[in-house]
Amino acid sequence: MKKIAEKDSKETARMAIARGLAAVVRRDLHAFVVDAGMAALQQLLEDERTAVCGPAHARQPGRKAYRNGHAPGELALGGRRVAVSRPRARSVDGDEVVLPSWEHFGDEDPLTERAVEQMLVGVTTRRYNRSLEPTPASVKTRGTSKSAVSRRFVAATERQMEAWLKRDLSTLELAVIMIDGVHVEDHVLLVALGIDTAGIKHVLGVREGATENATACTALLTDIVERGVATDKAILAVLDGAKALAKAVRNVWGNRALIQRCQVHKLRNVLDHLPEASRAAAKKAIQKAYRSSNAKEAKSLLQALHRKLADEHPGAAGSLDEGLDETLTVKRFGLPEWLERTLSTTNAIENLMGSFRRLSKNVHRWKNAKMIERWMVTAVIDAGARFRKIRGYVGMKKLIAALHAHAASLNPNLDAARKAA
Repeated sequence: MKKIAEKDSKETARMAIARGLAAVVRRDLHAFVVDAGMAALQQLLEDERTAVCGPAHARQPGRKAYRNGHAPGELALGGRRVAVSRPRARSVDGDEVVLPSWEHFGDEDPLTERAVEQMLVGVTTRRYNRSLEPTPASVKTRGTSKSAVSRRFVAATERQMEAWLKRDLSTLELAVIMIDGVHVEDHVLLVALGIDTAGIKHVLGVREGATENATACTALLTDIVERGVATDKAILAVLDGAKALAKAVRNVWGNRALIQRCQVHKLRNVLDHLPEASRAAAKKAIQKAYRSSNAKEAKSLLQALHRKLADEHPGAAGSLDEGLDETLTVKRFGLPEWLERTLSTTNAIENLMGSFRRLSKNVHRWKNAKMIERWMVTAVIDAGARFRKIRGYVGMKKLIAALHAHAASLNPNLDAARKAA
C-alpha cells in the first residue's frame, strides 16, 4: 500500500508540473504571437511607406511623397487599444499621407463590437479587462477601464437603438401582433412583436410609458404604422388583458382586429383574487377549460367555475368573466394544437423580457427612462438574431384563412373580389 501511495503521489506531482508547464507555454505562445503580429504590422506599414516614398536615403527625382519620421499611435487589439509607433509620410505639398493598413486597422468598430459583445454575454464593465487575453508586458495598452468600456457600450447601443427604431417595416406581411409590457422601477416598456404569414417573429417596436395605458400603446402602434405596418387587413392581436391595449388596437385597426387576451394573464388575475387555499382548484379548472377541444366546451367550463366562485369570491368571479370570450378567440379558429397554444398567450414576448432581465442583471441603478429603453432595444435585437419560427407555424395557412373570413364578414364585396382574383 505504501508503494502504491508513493506512486500516486509522484504521478500527481508530475501532472501538476505538466499543467504548470502547459500554462507557461500557452502564456509564452500568446506573447510570441502578439509580438510577432506587431512586428509584422510594423513591417507592413514600412513597406507601404516605401511604396509611397521610395527606398530610404535614395535619390528619387519626381517623388510625390517623403518620409516624415514616426508618431505615437494606437490600434485595436483583442478588445483594447495598444500603442504602436506609426510611420509617417507627407506629400510634396505637405499633406499627411494615410497608409492603407493604418486606416484599416485603426478602425474603432472592432473595439466597440468587442465591448458590446462582452456586455451581452454578461461581463460587467468592471471585469471587462479580466475577460480579455493578456498582452505581453512590452505592449502598452489602454481602453479597458470601467468608464472607457461603458462609454463605448453606451455610444454603440445608442446608435444601434436610433437606427433600429427608425427601420422600415413595409415589407412585412403580418398575421399577428402581440403587445405586452415590462415594469422597470417606475417605468413600463411596451413591446410590439409581429408574426408574419410564414410564422417568423419580428420585434416591431418598443415604447416607454408610465403605465400600460391607451395613450402609450396608441403611440407605439402609430409609430410602427408610420414605418410601414399595414392596417387595411384583418389581424390577430394577442394582448396581455389590459383594456387600454385592446382600445388602442381597435383605434388603429378598427373592427379588422380580432382580440385574443392572454390566457396566462387571465389565470394570474383570477388567482390573485383568491385565497391561497382556493387557488390550486381554480387553476386546475381554468387550465382544463383552456385545453379543451373547442371554444364551446371551454366557455361552458369557465362559466361553471364562474358560478362556483360568484358567492364566495365575487372578485375572482368578476375577473374571470371580464373579457372571457376574448380569451377563446384563437380556439374558435380550429387551429392545430401547438399553434393554438402559441397564439393564446403573450409568452413569446415574455421570453424577450427574460432576455432583457438577463442582460440587465448587472445594472444596479437606472439613470433615466432612455437608459432603460436603450437596454431593452439592445436585448431584443440580440434575442432577435436567434429567433426561430413559432411552434406550430405549419398551421399558419389555417389562421390566415380565418382572418380572410373575418375580413369578408365585414366586407362581402372584398371576399368576392379575392375569390375572383
